[in-house]
Formats: sequence, C-alpha cells, structure tokens
Amino acid sequence: MKFIDLHCDTLMHTVGREGNLSLLQNNQTSVDFGRMNEGGSLAQFFAVFLPTEEMFMENAGEVIEDDIYINTLVETLKKEIAGNIHMIGLAGSYDDIIQNEKDGRMSAILTIEDGRSLEGSLDKLRHYHDMGIRLISLTWNFENCFGYPNSDDKNIMTKGLKEFGREAVEYMNELGMIVDVSHLSDGGFFDVAKISKKPFVASHSNAREISPHKRNLTDQMIRILGEKGGVAGINFAPHFLQPDTNTDRSTVELMVRHLNHMRNVGGEDVVALGSDFDGIGGDLEVDSIEKMPMIFQALQKDGWSIGQIEKLAYKNSLRVIKESMK
Repeated sequence: MKFIDLHCDTLMHTVGREGNLSLLQNNQTSVDFGRMNEGGSLAQFFAVFLPTEEMFMENAGEVIEDDIYINTLVETLKKEIAGNIHMIGLAGSYDDIIQNEKDGRMSAILTIEDGRSLEGSLDKLRHYHDMGIRLISLTWNFENCFGYPNSDDKNIMTKGLKEFGREAVEYMNELGMIVDVSHLSDGGFFDVAKISKKPFVASHSNAREISPHKRNLTDQMIRILGEKGGVAGINFAPHFLQPDTNTDRSTVELMVRHLNHMRNVGGEDVVALGSDFDGIGGDLEVDSIEKMPMIFQALQKDGWSIGQIEKLAYKNSLRVIKESMK
C-alpha cells in the first residue's frame, strides 16, 4: 500500500550532531529514505521545524538565525536527494509526484513548521515558495505574525488570525502553498476556514473528542475540514491519542479508534497520515516509517475496505496536493 505522510521532523536531527546524519540510512531517526522505500512511501512531507532558543542551545550549542537555519536544512535535504536521485526526488506539485512515481522514485516535499520567520513579509513568503517550500504550519506553540497557538488559556484559544495572517493565507492560496492549521488556535482555524479558497490541512492532529489535548480537532472542526475538502493527518504521539493525555503509550488500536471517529464525523475523504515522526517520543508501537503498513492491516481487520484505506493512505492527501500545491 502506497502512503503519504504529511509531517515528520527528521530534518532537525541533521543539525548539531557529530559527523553527518545520512538521510539514506541511519539508526538515529524514525524516517530515512531506505525505510520509506521499504514501507511503500509515495511521498513524505519533511518539515523545517523552527526551534526555541533553548532547543537551539541544547541541540546545536548555539542559536541559529531562522533563515540561515531554514536554508541549511533545505540544502541538506536537497543534497541528500541529489545523492540518491535513483530513489527519491524533490516534488513541488502533483505532477512532480506523479512523474517521480513513473520514474520509480518516491517524493520529498518541503514544509516549514512555525511561520514566525516570515516576520510579516509576503515577499519572504514568495521567497520560501521559490526555495521549494510547499506547506507552512502557520504557528507552533507561541504567538507569531500569523496569529496564536493552541493553548489551555481560553482567551488565547479564541483569538483569530492577525491581519498579516489573513493576507498570507490568501497569498498562499495564490502561490500554491498548503495552509496547515495544526498548532493554530481554534479562532485561527475558523478564520482559515472562512478565508481559504483552497483545501487546507491539519497535518498532524487527532480527534479532541477522544483525546482532549488542545492540539486536537473538535468534531465541528473535523466536519468543516471535510466540507472544505481538506484532511487531518493522524498524529502518532501518545498524548494526542490517549484519553489520558499523560499516558506515554501510542498504539495502532488507538489510531484506529481516532480514524473511525474522524471518518464518521467528517467523512472518509478527511482522514490522512501525519505521523510527527522524529518530533515525538514515548512508547510507540509504530515507531518508524517502514511499520506504517501495520495501520492499514489493522484497519482492514476493523472492516475498512481497500478503497477506504487507500484514501487514508494517500488518495485524500494527493487530492489536496493536486488542488492546493504548485
């Protein structure tokens, strides 16, 4: 079964390590090209996650300016792809993915997690598009030029997009960059739903009805996402899956429960994969990319048809890519 994973944080592990971390094969991350190929990957979205100052100091020993950091990780991925061009190619559009598949190659898609580096500049948004960035998670865990994050503070949670955020969503639609609402406040989600003329995604978020973490989506959000033609990629992190968000165990059984709920609420076209590999920890039953078929096997046992599993695995995400990315 082919699959598309909408989010992994693997690239951040290529900075601050002794020696070079091979994206072809290594034993330090959950995602590499070899295991992607083994699992049946069609395309992987590789996020450039922007760390906090504390994270920079811990991992790299110094704070790296955002655009230098972004350039470094983008060039790292491009260099690794160039060295393994027989296996994987960079994709900036639906047509690129289809051509790569015809050529026997997987696809890698670049994203940014946290739009803070834009600093209110639409010109920089175009610059990132020119670099190959095709999705931006508007916020991470802090306020930025787009708006506000998920929060336990109800006052923050109800806040919507800032004026730049509204303009940027419209410009992302025009450029062909996918708008990602994972980590965004509830108010921001509803603003994106009103403003975006293209399908948008929650690249790595689950059902709040089952797991009450604020990073997850309410049933209302899941319905709206489905109505807008978007998708939610199921996150493998324990605290986004478990009814008790302090529990540290992630299981396929819980993923099936979330996916059934999301499908029942938003329709079978709303479900997708968003592992959050290499950005999450805990006791993970599916702890690396080649184990992705475990989910498909469990869904088939649960009564999902092959057609429904294919939608979850890659067809729903591919539809959004075709409509929203160029």
